[in-house]
Amino acid sequence: MTATYLKQTFRDEVSVTVVESERVGTVGVGEATFSTIRHFFAYLGLEERDWMPSCAASYKLGIRYANWREVGTYFYHPFERLPVLDGFTLDDWWLHLDGDVENFDTSCLLLSALCEANRSPRLLDGSLFTTLLDREIGNANEQRTQFPYAYHFDADLLAKFLTTFGVERGVRHVVDDVVEVRRDERGWIDHLVTTEHGDIPGDLFVDCTGFRGLLINGVLEEPFESFEDVLPNNRAVALRVPADPGREMAPYTSATAAEAGWIWTIPLYERVGTGYVYSDEFCDPAEAERTLRRFAAPDRPDLEANHIRMRIGRNRNSWVKNCVAIGLSSGFVEPLESTGIFFIQHGIEQLVNYFPDRDWDPALAVRYNRSIAEVIDGVKEFLVMHYCAAGREDTPYWKAAKSRAVPEGLAERLESWRTLLPEPDTIYPRFHGFEAYNWKVMLIGLGKAPARPRPALAGLDPSGAMAEFAAIRRQAERLVAELPGCREYVSRLHG
Repeated sequence: MTATYLKQTFRDEVSVTVVESERVGTVGVGEATFSTIRHFFAYLGLEERDWMPSCAASYKLGIRYANWREVGTYFYHPFERLPVLDGFTLDDWWLHLDGDVENFDTSCLLLSALCEANRSPRLLDGSLFTTLLDREIGNANEQRTQFPYAYHFDADLLAKFLTTFGVERGVRHVVDDVVEVRRDERGWIDHLVTTEHGDIPGDLFVDCTGFRGLLINGVLEEPFESFEDVLPNNRAVALRVPADPGREMAPYTSATAAEAGWIWTIPLYERVGTGYVYSDEFCDPAEAERTLRRFAAPDRPDLEANHIRMRIGRNRNSWVKNCVAIGLSSGFVEPLESTGIFFIQHGIEQLVNYFPDRDWDPALAVRYNRSIAEVIDGVKEFLVMHYCAAGREDTPYWKAAKSRAVPEGLAERLESWRTLLPEPDTIYPRFHGFEAYNWKVMLIGLGKAPARPRPALAGLDPSGAMAEFAAIRRQAERLVAELPGCREYVSRLHG
């Protein structure tokens, strides 16, 4: 991702070389994404038909959270902003009109209905579902919907696709083992020493070595700051389960709360990626694998399990001297909101934004490091809120989730949200990819809506809000009736 983006940006002004070993594998997961990923593909000039069939890709309208409030319940967290009526967002009107937590998402958000009915976000002619709404309500839907979907894809296949794409556009691809990293008299990285290709010099080195942080932590010894005091999940086990072509494809990621963590389910074109994210304080790897197999593939003992030890936290600085860490070598929380690839994309975009010249102005690295740290810290706080607000208290793991420390400022915010739902000026204050509506949807879905509605609404006419609720129901019924199933559309896209 980094190499292709830099080459697309700087063309022949910058020489880009990727060095990777055939003997060193990747994590091999990271299959669900954030809706901003569309900007990455668009920047490279790629349409969905260009890359999705090569990457077993499908659509993601949001995340389905199951068993987080209590066993047997679920709700959706879609890529959709809440409508505004008379200056107040629809969640406030929902509370005022005696909203029921069981149906908040389907009452206030259109995409929940598409998730529930396994619908594609596109018509068979390729047009976005909003074209159906435009004929009915003009452009009013734009206040509700950010870009309404992200993707699921096979991360290994995407890496192979981008390798070919990048090499065709001038990226040099070196397959070799790095045996030594040599520095100059300043302590900056001067060149890599490889087995077959000898010395590979460079001006700027991008560390994409995953949790190992080979350059940033190993060579340059930049400290890594752990988040395990507030986010205890530090392990995962994953399976690749063949998909049943006779079953409908869900257009969402599932996050199902389990005894010592949660289980992801990601439907791809020909298989389902699934994994159990857990804390080894409450579960050992063998038990985690048994739990996942019972849940996802009880009749497939032959499937190979991939056990992963996750490094949760971030580097104190992701840009040190002439080295920039991107992806897992920079920082990682856990995959609960599919932010791993979002962190990669954000890191790349900021690297372009603060790209140095030969003067290496130190202010560029300072600004870059601040931006990366703020994004990761904000996502950390958002995820901690998931556990603080979850209704589950039926196992030692979920009981402990209630008593853990919280990041500075979050406790005060949580207390204020007992009276009023989050607003743009009461959430984590710096850019982190999530907006006030994300915090609202999660708090309400987890069962932490304020006990009383906003007092101001008692003096307003609710007829406009009631009409909006009725319009959402009407539009949802129409979309479900007219949109193809997700498998039907994705199958056609894949040919």
